[in-house]
Amino acid sequence: MDLFSRSWTALLAAVAEVPDEDFERPSGCTGWLVRDLVCHLVIDAQDVLITLATPAGAEPTVDAVTYWEILAEPPNGEDPLDALIPRLAAAYGEPRLLKFHLDDVGSAAGRAAGLADPAARVGTRDEVLTVGDYLSAYVLEWTLHHLDLIAHLPSAAGPPAETLAAARTALEKIAQAAFPASFSDRDALLIGTGRRTPAGAEEAALGDFAARLPLILG
Repeated sequence: MDLFSRSWTALLAAVAEVPDEDFERPSGCTGWLVRDLVCHLVIDAQDVLITLATPAGAEPTVDAVTYWEILAEPPNGEDPLDALIPRLAAAYGEPRLLKFHLDDVGSAAGRAAGLADPAARVGTRDEVLTVGDYLSAYVLEWTLHHLDLIAHLPSAAGPPAETLAAARTALEKIAQAAFPASFSDRDALLIGTGRRTPAGAEEAALGDFAARLPLILG
């Protein structure tokens, strides 16, 4: 839960520091501008609040690793919610309104996470898991989206080192394979999820694992 707080706090702070004109730059999410990504984070924060307020009595069906599915194809933008995001982001008009909404809802999500019982069970996506596992799963989500946010903003602050390391470990558990020790945590995440193409030496170091990449998470 501490890693959840660190990753989310760092991401909110990074968004707050993005100059208004940079909201029109591309993000690391294919087809999305920075403003679209920030709008997606508003939806994610709402999901956290909804899930933490959805107790479940059944036994857990997934944990922090099995919560994630590896998809056969990347999103194509045809999903109704995916298609809604750019339109909703544009409707805000001014970046300050998006920043305000994310800070408002995002701060509430952070407080709710800090107050939640890690052993409590919650329901989401037709699955049941503990609060601790749910929040642990989101460390990977926040860290990847932090990298997406700063993909074309070289002066922006990146994710904390400890959350990068935790996200890498999570991705390796999902893949049931380890990235080469020569890969930085950031490069392992970018290459592993298809956000960056491996260079020749990197592909060689990956060996047979390269054929299984990218890992498209859903």
